[in-house]
Amino acid sequence: MNDFCAAGICPVSALRLDRDAGAWLARLCPGVATVMVYAFPYFAGNRPGNLSLYARGRDYHAVIYDALSPVAGALQAAHPGHCFRVLVDDSPLPEVRAAALAGLGAVGENGLLFHPKYGSYVFIGTIVTDLALADGVQEPRPCLHCGRCRRACPAGAIGSGGVDASRCLSALTQRGGGVTEEEAGRLRLHPLVWGCDLCQQVCPMNREKAWSENPAFRENLVDSLRLESRAGLTPRTFLEKYPERDFTWRGPAPLRRNLIIKTGG
Repeated sequence: MNDFCAAGICPVSALRLDRDAGAWLARLCPGVATVMVYAFPYFAGNRPGNLSLYARGRDYHAVIYDALSPVAGALQAAHPGHCFRVLVDDSPLPEVRAAALAGLGAVGENGLLFHPKYGSYVFIGTIVTDLALADGVQEPRPCLHCGRCRRACPAGAIGSGGVDASRCLSALTQRGGGVTEEEAGRLRLHPLVWGCDLCQQVCPMNREKAWSENPAFRENLVDSLRLESRAGLTPRTFLEKYPERDFTWRGPAPLRRNLIIKTGG
């Protein structure tokens, strides 16, 4: 079984990158011409918990990098003199748009990619290369535009122009530093302390979607975190207790803040 459920190709020219993004990619891979796009399903069911469903398994950055590095290595061996670089949510590359143009699914009003079998419960990984592998693009599949994600978002972050990151609850839970009283009020009402699944859970394109078969996203799940003490874990002990978990990238401080706000501690 492949770790990814779908793969496609998108010419870099179709992405219409701005100057800064184009320059960044050109430094990484001079003459970059093609984005090879892969979708990795992660859904393991709507289990109770206070962490977003995407963050409960192994850190997807590591999973995808481990899966695509051998692919890039094999391509490099087959095409010496060309570059193949793996990217996982760590670049200015518009991954969702690239995936849609590569034919992997539809783009919802919440800005997520919806795969026909796995819905929006997919991660995206890419390999960029200077090989010209595609001449055209796929027509992105349409969103239903039913408005359910807009109505479900308690922060009003989803509108006709896309997602307002300054209001997105997922972004708020992951942000470092302090929060305003208005933001604290949103956190108190939010069911999660890391991420947000509300717009995905109400979307009709996510009805009865298949579960991931990848053990990295099905086994040893962490569904919830709790406030262990007023001081909480130190950054070092936090990483030791939760190795290779996506919710650790900011350290324990934002999670401790969110838990204190929700518990009134």
